[in-house]
Amino acid sequence: DEKGEVLARVIVGGGMGRTPTLGSVIQEALPWQHLPTYLDAVLRVYNRYGRRDNAYKARIKILVKAIGAEAFARQVDEEWTLERDGIATVTQAELDRASAAFTDPDAPERPATDAGFDAKRASDPAFARWVSRCVRGHKRPGYRAVTLSLKPTGVAPGDISCEQMDALADLADRYSFGELRVSHEQNVVLADVALADLYELWLGARAHGLATPNIGLLTDIICCPGGDFCSLANAKSIPIAQAIQEAFENLDYLYDVGDLELNISGCMNSCGHHHVGHIGILGVDKTGSEWYQVSIGGSQGNQTSLGDVIGPSFAAEEVPDVVTKLVDTYVEHRTPEERFIDTVRRIGMAPFKARVYGESTKKAEVTHG
Repeated sequence: DEKGEVLARVIVGGGMGRTPTLGSVIQEALPWQHLPTYLDAVLRVYNRYGRRDNAYKARIKILVKAIGAEAFARQVDEEWTLERDGIATVTQAELDRASAAFTDPDAPERPATDAGFDAKRASDPAFARWVSRCVRGHKRPGYRAVTLSLKPTGVAPGDISCEQMDALADLADRYSFGELRVSHEQNVVLADVALADLYELWLGARAHGLATPNIGLLTDIICCPGGDFCSLANAKSIPIAQAIQEAFENLDYLYDVGDLELNISGCMNSCGHHHVGHIGILGVDKTGSEWYQVSIGGSQGNQTSLGDVIGPSFAAEEVPDVVTKLVDTYVEHRTPEERFIDTVRRIGMAPFKARVYGESTKKAEVTHG
């Protein structure tokens, strides 16, 4: 806040799955000292009033929807009065003790710029392209955070071989203080790489197939294992992802299209986060056959939104063409600064739906209002 104190916004009742729901804010500015007791109060209210008669409805989001966010927040506040300022309130001494277990790497100070890095980026277009998509800023001068893509065309999204894992461990030891992080986007992050080491890291990653420069692009697909590996799935996911990757393997075109998040789930459990993909694909079962429902307009992050289904589902072989039509519609209607999600929000569903299903859809919408 304006005084420099850390406050928390508490959001409850969000989730994906069979009933996707955006969470509701029940506390706008909670002092950090009270997080454990307040969250315990949230769980106590759910434990007391949540559904016990139906395993599918034993969810906080179901309770919040049933009684309303305001009523839920009121009950949490009443419960919280029993614990507030009690022994579970976090003191500065306890925060300092816990923080000591999460030390930053012992990184030497480095200059904010590096002439060697600038020269390589200027002389090697492939390196420059990788930097533009896979390298992000860092709180320390002279360091960068690097995302190594596990999404080359022809490989299941997020898949990695044992040989690549060995190489990845070596790269982390050499360039990122022995630390790497697996992201929910199914890629790997090296969080503390010196600016001067980026070119050597890129060469090493490229030699092992870990330097595809497609982070944030259409082929950087989040994809669940689907019917190939999961007994819960209604349909396969990996072959759909691979078919889309093959249809969009031209990197120049991908860079022209720009930021676009495509997520695939093989069933309503939504392990592939399809509800919040700019383009979401859900596998469904139709009388024993695998079909795919397509949605657009979903988004993660600070402007979270749930996608809307564009219409009837598609056979597996139709999906790449459907995605192509959606992208073509975006390219035709976008303004220079717009991402795919921005254009969807501005012009709405109708132009995309008309392109995918044909002019008959558009005429029917006009006729029937």
